[in-house]
Amino acid sequence: MRKNEPITSVMSKELITVHEADPVSKVRQLIEAYHVHHVPVVKGATLIGIVSWTDIMRISFGEFGNQDGKQLDTILDHTYKMVDVMVSDPIKLNVSGTVREAARILSEGNYHALPIVDGDKLVGIVTSTDLLKFLAEL
Repeated sequence: MRKNEPITSVMSKELITVHEADPVSKVRQLIEAYHVHHVPVVKGATLIGIVSWTDIMRISFGEFGNQDGKQLDTILDHTYKMVDVMVSDPIKLNVSGTVREAARILSEGNYHALPIVDGDKLVGIVTSTDLLKFLAEL
């Protein structure tokens, strides 16, 4: 059974990240450009937080996608800093973890993305969608 397969076989290794000093609008722009729903926040290579599409929607006054992007970016950048928006110290899984462990964490329903770390260094991310695709291949 593949439930004990290493998480490294499922996780995305091509990461789209932001730094804590980046403007919040950068997250919105990355979500839009790359069609992702979760953007890890790093300090150097160290994971310090994560911002989701839902987080951006919550602070966008219901206007995300409904108004000019530049206007929305201006509002976001003048109102918030990354630390105000990100989930600090998110739940994460060590790179030595398994698909089973990731599924257990994500099945709790509180999160849809799980950063994968080697110590404190961000090395990947796995989402609920990644796990569903993995299971569909069985």
